[in-house]
Amino acid sequence: MDTIIKTTLALFIILLAAFSGFLVLTLYPEAAYQNSVAGTYTYTCTITTDSSLSNVTFFIPVPADPAGNSPMDSAFSSRTMNGVPADWDTALFDTGKATLLKVMTPAIIPPEGTSAQHPYMITFSKESTDRTPINTTNPVDQSAMFRPVQALNETTCPPGSADSAGRCFTYTTPLYADYHAVPTAIVTITADVKGKNTWTIFEPRFNEYTSAVGTKIHGENHGWVFLEGELTSGTGTYDIFPDTRFFR
Repeated sequence: MDTIIKTTLALFIILLAAFSGFLVLTLYPEAAYQNSVAGTYTYTCTITTDSSLSNVTFFIPVPADPAGNSPMDSAFSSRTMNGVPADWDTALFDTGKATLLKVMTPAIIPPEGTSAQHPYMITFSKESTDRTPINTTNPVDQSAMFRPVQALNETTCPPGSADSAGRCFTYTTPLYADYHAVPTAIVTITADVKGKNTWTIFEPRFNEYTSAVGTKIHGENHGWVFLEGELTSGTGTYDIFPDTRFFR
């Protein structure tokens, strides 16, 4: 009888341990993911010039989703966007097809010593984090991009630019630039956005997409130009739950 009791007790302990281990392996990853997941947008825009510009107006695309919602809206509206010059008059415009930053300033005057080799640079940037995951595999249809996304074309990813699951594209998007300058002036406008999900289940994990656009303008300009864009999506880890639906 003692042997039967001991055997039964041992089996019970083994089953209890196995069941406890099953619960830990099943519930812990989901709880750890939910408690640590964060979606972060990082945005940077840089304007450079080697000459003085006067009567300046820009309409610069700002990353936004297809509905016009921009993760940078509050930063521009509250004037907490890092690096925007104090004398610039700025406002966000939703055209229905794109979200644009209107910039107006009487002049942009580079300091002494500015040249084509050492241009004057203005950079503004902001990071926005939320507990909501970002769609990093299909940002054109689901996440913040420079819009409108035109002439989208999938290309071969350069070596080292994406992992085996990543996809690379080129595209164009318009920008309005109106200013007076000498014929030899060179103005460049570049911007980039990164959408990144991070979480920790036993160790830190992430997935992300990145997009960058840019153009170079010679002399003064009074109208629309095209920014040349690149997009890399689907980089990182996707073997997670329960929010795989956000990523695929």
